[in-house]
Order: sequence, then structure tokens, then C-alpha cells
Amino acid sequence: MLNLRLDKVSLGYGKRRVLHNIVLEAKPREMLGIIGPNGSGKSTLIRGITRVISPSSGQVFLDGQDIASMSHSDLARLMAVVPQNPVLPDPFTAFEVVLMGRTPHLGLLRHEGERDLAIVRRAMEVTKTVAFAERRIGELSGGERQRLSIARALAQEPKIMLLDEPTAHLDINYQIETLDLVRQLCLEQGLIVVATLHDLNLAAQYCDRLIMLSNGKIYCHGVPKAVINAQTIKEVYGAEVHVYPHPLNDLPATLIASEKDRHKLSQKSV
Repeated sequence: MLNLRLDKVSLGYGKRRVLHNIVLEAKPREMLGIIGPNGSGKSTLIRGITRVISPSSGQVFLDGQDIASMSHSDLARLMAVVPQNPVLPDPFTAFEVVLMGRTPHLGLLRHEGERDLAIVRRAMEVTKTVAFAERRIGELSGGERQRLSIARALAQEPKIMLLDEPTAHLDINYQIETLDLVRQLCLEQGLIVVATLHDLNLAAQYCDRLIMLSNGKIYCHGVPKAVINAQTIKEVYGAEVHVYPHPLNDLPATLIASEKDRHKLSQKSV
């Protein structure tokens, strides 16, 4: 089975180093969440895995092969990306955008065949985007565009799906719907899923393992219970929170308190 491995990878922009000596591994049917404060390097990590930027040191391996030695088309056939703010061409229909996901599988001057069209239709069925297949992108909501980005990624028939803040700017219903879909695809299609997430509660509920970044390094990693607790959040985010077991599944649920409430608590302890 294909696996993803980073071996002491350092990443940055020009002379500015953002991430240092990152070591991680992800396997099929596993959803790996990347969490950490703003500026900790979450998006940079995704860019390094997808070869948008090259490591200043270390290597990224897919099934034991350094991605630096792979062609762009070979990499695109294995790996699909759902960006934080997908830029989709307004004049195109939803179906045409998902069809773009077949590009890595088409040879020079080759047009889409029946198999390609069938794969696109299936990707839209799975993501429940068939209903607006003929609508123009400019007519779609943010949640619909996000699902369409996932459909386009699926049309690539990837082994790895990388998502950069997939729930950003979505209301709670679309957040749950998006991550339910990603989780389902991860298990049913045997995908490796790596997702950066801003919301700690969503990360705890949906990810098998978490990596918490701080100051360009991995601060801690493991199952959600091992990573998300009041101490690590205070040390990494600088925030006073309360973490309790979720009443339905015992996973960590992070609760915040306003300054007024914290003041009341301190007054009671005096």
C-alpha cells in the first residue's frame, strides 16, 4: 500500500525558514490533521508535500520514492489538493470544472473518453454535486464550491488527498458536511488524507492522528486525546481553555471562557 513519509524536511521561502526537520508518516484510510496557531507553517507543509515549494533539506517520499524525482503528471495522478480558497473559473459549468480533474490522465492532444466522463459523473454523485452540474461556477455558494473542489480532486483518482483549511469560511452545517464527506472517502476509497484545520474541535472529531505545529517544529503528535489538552493549548496557542471528554465519543472537546468569566473564576479561588 502507498504511504507518505517526510524525512527531516525543512521548508521556507527564500532565506526565511518556516518549518524545521519535519518527520511524519501517513497511511491509507488514515486522516491526519495538522493543527497549530496562525503562522505555524500548516499551509507551508501542504505546499512542501505537493512540491509547490522544494525542501531546503530533507525528502518527501511516496511509496519509498522521492517526489523530487517524479514528473508533474505522475505526481498529479497520485496526489490531489483541495485549497483553502479554491479559484474556480466563473464562466465554466460545475461539470466542466470537475472534468478538469482528468487532465493528469490525458496524453498529449487526447480528449476525454467515456471512461473519463464516467469517473467525473461518479465523483459528482459521491460529493452530491450532480444537482448543479450544469450551473455556472459564479452561481454557486461557498459550500457548493468546496464540494465541487473535492469532486474535482476525486476525478484525479488520487491515492492521497491534501486539504488546506477545507472548512474555512463555511458555516457549521457545511463544515460538518464537508468533513463527513472527506472522512467517508478516506475509509471507502482507501485514501491517505492530510488536512490542515483551524478548529480544534473539528480536528479532534474527524482525525485519526494530529500533528501540532509550533514555531516551525512539531510540538507534539498522536491521537487527539494525546495532543489536545489544556496544557498544550496554553503552551502553543497562549490561550486558557477547558478541555473535556465529548459526552458521545469521549474525544477532547475544547471550551473557551470570556475574560469576564475567567475573572469570576479567579475571584472565587481567592
